[in-house]
Amino acid sequence: MILYDIVIVGGGHAGYEAALAASRMGCSTLLISMESSKIGTLSCNPAIGGTAKGHLVKEIDALGGEMGFITDQVGIQFRILNLSRGPAVWSPRAQVDRAGYPRSIQASLKKQKNLEIIEANIVELIVDHYQIKGVKTSGGEVINCKAAILTCGTFLNGIIHIGLKNMSAGRFGEKPAIGITESLVSFGFESGRLKTGTPPRIHKDTIDFSVCQPQFGDNPPEPFSCRTDFIRNSQIPCHLTYTNQTTHDILRSGFEQSPMFTGRIKGIGPRYCPSIEDKINRFADKERHQIFLEPEGYDSIEYYVNGFSTSLPAEIQEQAIRTVPGLENVKVLRPGYAVEYDFFPPFQINLNMETKAIEGLFFAGQINGTSGYEEAGAQGLMAGINAALKIKNKEPFVLKRNEAYIGVLIDDLVNKSTLEPYRIFTSLAEYRLLLRYDNADLRLTEHGYRLGIVSDTQYNSFLRKINSINKVNQWISEQTVDPATVNSFLEEHSSSLIENPEPLIKILKRPEITLKGFVDNSKLFTDKIIDDLNYRDTLREVDTSIKYDGYLKRQKEQVEKFIRLEEKKIPKNFDYKIIKSLSSEAKEKLSKIRPDNIGQASRISGISPADLSLLLVYLEKGNRHSKSYTVNE
Repeated sequence: MILYDIVIVGGGHAGYEAALAASRMGCSTLLISMESSKIGTLSCNPAIGGTAKGHLVKEIDALGGEMGFITDQVGIQFRILNLSRGPAVWSPRAQVDRAGYPRSIQASLKKQKNLEIIEANIVELIVDHYQIKGVKTSGGEVINCKAAILTCGTFLNGIIHIGLKNMSAGRFGEKPAIGITESLVSFGFESGRLKTGTPPRIHKDTIDFSVCQPQFGDNPPEPFSCRTDFIRNSQIPCHLTYTNQTTHDILRSGFEQSPMFTGRIKGIGPRYCPSIEDKINRFADKERHQIFLEPEGYDSIEYYVNGFSTSLPAEIQEQAIRTVPGLENVKVLRPGYAVEYDFFPPFQINLNMETKAIEGLFFAGQINGTSGYEEAGAQGLMAGINAALKIKNKEPFVLKRNEAYIGVLIDDLVNKSTLEPYRIFTSLAEYRLLLRYDNADLRLTEHGYRLGIVSDTQYNSFLRKINSINKVNQWISEQTVDPATVNSFLEEHSSSLIENPEPLIKILKRPEITLKGFVDNSKLFTDKIIDDLNYRDTLREVDTSIKYDGYLKRQKEQVEKFIRLEEKKIPKNFDYKIIKSLSSEAKEKLSKIRPDNIGQASRISGISPADLSLLLVYLEKGNRHSKSYTVNE
């Protein structure tokens, strides 16, 4: 009988990150996929990153994960979004080769020590006294394990909808996973239904690009991963076009056959990535909507029609899409569709991704109600880490909201337990100026190295960067510039001239003056300091820390208050019913989520300041009198 430390069910982005993390931490790991050739598949758009999602990818990379590194290898266009705004919302995004991405992921998995991959369909969990013991395949084989991670994506009882037609599938052309939901429900888990959608794929040779607006990547492109020196791949442009009123009229003609409007789809769809029919219904006053034509790879004939997600009948889709400028003669290779699937509201997991009902069982990805490759990858990484730590009898690894977007993501899932597909946004991070994408390595690499996931090479590069930043900051703080040295440069940049010598750091605080521009045009810098400045990302990190020093200090003060609340622990089995003045809603939600501390309790929807005050009073009273206010489970 083979006993694995950790078994992972599902080979999507949560699954492969979990498998790599757990095996790199020394645990014997088994990754189970219904089709091993589909591991790492980009089910929807051929892109990684985006607003806030790019932050997650950078954090995954800083912790030793794989998503950013693979993206650099197979990316076909790289862009930093929101550069016209402040650095807190800058976000990297890349178009990737759809075929190359899973191929590269699978190659990484195959050469990873401590990791095996098999093909099987898991239908049941083996549990003894509410502790995971293994999983059972459709063929009746039991695979034993000490911990299990479910990363089932959209496959749990998945149904695909195209018009009034539907079929059982987790993804187009792939079978759903039947049995896992039923097994979990039998152990007391609460399940729900969600839906997501994807647009048609079209033939690139039938697109008239001459009437579309080209969208080019950055030159030079910026890598996602700390392990990538520079991007060698050639860049391919995307193109922009628009729907029109004729498009909308044709789409409306299919509403009577829409599975969404006729009530055939019961699951809730993503608020921030609606279908095209939902957009024209909700925003009827809009004359047009953006459509991005995205290439699926260097050698692929397929283009992804971003912004045209739909589950209308295939004939309606074809009629409507051919009214879009540039797509009049387009050949549709595959219609868009919606997929409806089971998920488990995430109040049922702890902050370490372990389920509350079954010890040693972890959830990650869309099973927790999220959408997006990046959210899934981040959860998978954390589940893999924490499953390995549990095997080793070590304390869980939990990132706080002030430490990472990963912390914001998981904290929101557990405490808000959204009943619609969750997507990360910069607006959800209250400390977003501290959590920039470009300082993810500074925030998290130490953690990854301590856990055993970050390599010595990556860690030594990180140490060199830290040393470079410290040296440059120290040097700048000691420098003074005189008018003769700096005024011509200031004049070129429409910045006020100086009459007397001033500290260099004061000049660099001016919004119109960048450190890069100053270095490129000034004789002030010695060759030695220029070498340090040119070390990867040093210049930008120093520039940002100087310009936003006041804001950064203010956020750090807010973090200190946040940490004080996090330190006020709540006994795990606290009986909230004994607080008579506590609102009924507060009692219900606190009992269901069981927060670890006052800070976490404060972020639960429906918990008022008055509820928190009452809770604090009882906790303080308990501490003073050494009296237990808890009950046994």
